[in-house]
Amino acid sequence: MAEGEGMLQAAKEAQAGDDPPKGDFAVQKKSPKLCGSNYPLSIAFIVVNEFCERFSYYGMRAVLTLYFLSFFHWDENLSTAVYHAFSALCYFTPVIGAIMADSWLGKYKTIIYLSIVYVVGHLIKSVGAIPSLGNQVVHVILSMVGLFLIALGTGGIKPCVSAFGGDQFEEEHTSERSKFFSIFYLSINAGSLISTFVTPVLRGDVKCFGEDCYALAFGVPAALMVLALVVFIAGSGLYRKTPPQGNVLLEVCKCIGFAIKNRLKNRSRQIPKREHWLDWASEKYSKQLIGEVKMVTRVLFLFIPLPMFWALFDQQGSRWTLQATKMNADFGIYVLQPDQMQFLNPLLILVFIPIFDLGLYPLINMCKFNFTPIRKMATGMILAGMAFGLAAVVELKINETDMPQLVPEESLIRVLNLAKNPVQVTIQDRDLFQQPVEAFQNPAEYSKLILNGEQQSLHFTLQHQGLSLAFNYTVKEKSVYSLIVFEAEGSLSSRLITDLEAKPENGLAAVRFINGLSQDVNLSIDSKRFIAVQKNYSASEYSLLERDKYNNGKCITEMGEFTLELGLLDFGASYTIVITNVSGGDVKTWKSEDIKANNVHMAWQLPQYLLISAGEVMFSITGLAFSYSQSPASMKSVLQAGWLLTVAVGNTLVLVVAQAAPMAQWAEFVLFTVLLFAVCIIFSVMGYFYVSVDPEDLEEKEEKRETSSRGNMISLVTQKTKL
Repeated sequence: MAEGEGMLQAAKEAQAGDDPPKGDFAVQKKSPKLCGSNYPLSIAFIVVNEFCERFSYYGMRAVLTLYFLSFFHWDENLSTAVYHAFSALCYFTPVIGAIMADSWLGKYKTIIYLSIVYVVGHLIKSVGAIPSLGNQVVHVILSMVGLFLIALGTGGIKPCVSAFGGDQFEEEHTSERSKFFSIFYLSINAGSLISTFVTPVLRGDVKCFGEDCYALAFGVPAALMVLALVVFIAGSGLYRKTPPQGNVLLEVCKCIGFAIKNRLKNRSRQIPKREHWLDWASEKYSKQLIGEVKMVTRVLFLFIPLPMFWALFDQQGSRWTLQATKMNADFGIYVLQPDQMQFLNPLLILVFIPIFDLGLYPLINMCKFNFTPIRKMATGMILAGMAFGLAAVVELKINETDMPQLVPEESLIRVLNLAKNPVQVTIQDRDLFQQPVEAFQNPAEYSKLILNGEQQSLHFTLQHQGLSLAFNYTVKEKSVYSLIVFEAEGSLSSRLITDLEAKPENGLAAVRFINGLSQDVNLSIDSKRFIAVQKNYSASEYSLLERDKYNNGKCITEMGEFTLELGLLDFGASYTIVITNVSGGDVKTWKSEDIKANNVHMAWQLPQYLLISAGEVMFSITGLAFSYSQSPASMKSVLQAGWLLTVAVGNTLVLVVAQAAPMAQWAEFVLFTVLLFAVCIIFSVMGYFYVSVDPEDLEEKEEKRETSSRGNMISLVTQKTKL
């Protein structure tokens, strides 16, 4: 959870000790305390606000990929691309929020105004998920507008809320302020943990408008965001509100821009060189600011390889969720929704942080191994790469139950013998079925049928009890067929029907019926699904059902109503159920599994979640703590912006790969693994040559250097006059 680690920045900044705000504003009275402690009462409103807001954001995002896949019927690559485009936008917009707060509105008003934008986005997103409201174009437009407003809201308030909480403490209460940030971080993970578990339940277990209830799954997070805004406003009279004091990020950007521009203007060899390229900003900016920018740029240079880690990490909500839809989610006492697996990350983070801080790191230190921050971050990258390596292995096992990928001039076919005796099937000029097919024999794997073009008329011969019958059927390329052989009016007959070409999506089960009776039947699988099947071995269309045992269905015929027992319809399987007879109040059926059920259990994703969560603790928390230790206190907000931008760039990388280089999913996992390992090597080399410094010592050194070189500095104005 990248945002959670961002709170550590605020803690470090607070512990460094900020100067009290300056400017012409009234000194505010002290806020009431909690239960006689040194904790301001106002922080209770801020913590509750953060919990509700994080519940709102992560709950909405948890179901987003499946929303694109199931509600919009987009393919996996497009769903993944839009998901990561939204995630990237959420990490670009904090820069906007920081500028608004520091240069214009102040933190309090920025939080209020952008929270209103946030709420409006949630409401539009929820309305866009109502199936009866307009067509798909309307749904897409509403959803995209809603997501844009949500990204602006959540990103805009991200750098403000934690800092605003730190503002509530008086300068002498630094220890209480430090503990507040721990509680604040806990509220983030608690909101994320609960929402990523609960929201998928609202989506999958609650049905509305005859399908998964995405309107409710988005509506509950919207209600939590409304509550977050109400709670925050309720504490308005208790807050210490500091006025905007200028944005240091803008100053840094202006300083860098001026240095580059000034250097390009003064390229003459007659102008003495300067020790550092940022020294070319000395004509306009103070030496203190230039020195601090130098410290920051050293750390930002180390940030360059970091987006690749986030490119892998944030795929938990996209590619890993899509992988979970193709797995067996039955844990015995509970059936997990595929998007619920994301709750493992915040849970494991809460478990791993004390284990690493109190157990693993002290143990490594006892072994006299110098486990530097750079090494910790590189280890985190390796763990994330290993997680994707495991994901690739799991994906290969999942693919074993998939239907073969069809190519042009190729189809698949099998035989269902519903007659009373064995039948030998021969297809024109092809040697496919060498052995007779027994009556009601479970069909073998599909056989590959090579065609002469896009479609071909083929001659089928059936040999049955010494008789030979011929039939002609037209077969199309890239299609899957079942040849049904049955007895009708005392003679052998057949019918060629089309099967599913791929597994049902989202772990659903597909079922169709063949009516072997001499009368039409009406079937009810559950209270909401009714199917009419004509007589004499007619076949129904496939129906998609949730994975469950269906033993209370009804079969209505001219002779009356009978109980229909289908048994377990498993995850990702496709079934053909033949109604053979009715007697004794029950329907006699024969069930054939056309496509195998998902046989890889979702628990096999646990190792990859363990690895990537451990990698996050070692990479993210260590990286922030290290980078803040290498920069002056006044520049920590610049580093926070740089850190968040690495997350944005990482999500952009996933977007590019998903759209520009589509490939088999296991191959994509391997690609990201190799890329992260390569980046890890580059980062390790950069870290090897990086020399850790104390910002205070560096400032003193910079001042001495400036003093000694002041006499040698030639004024650019004078130099320009000479030229």
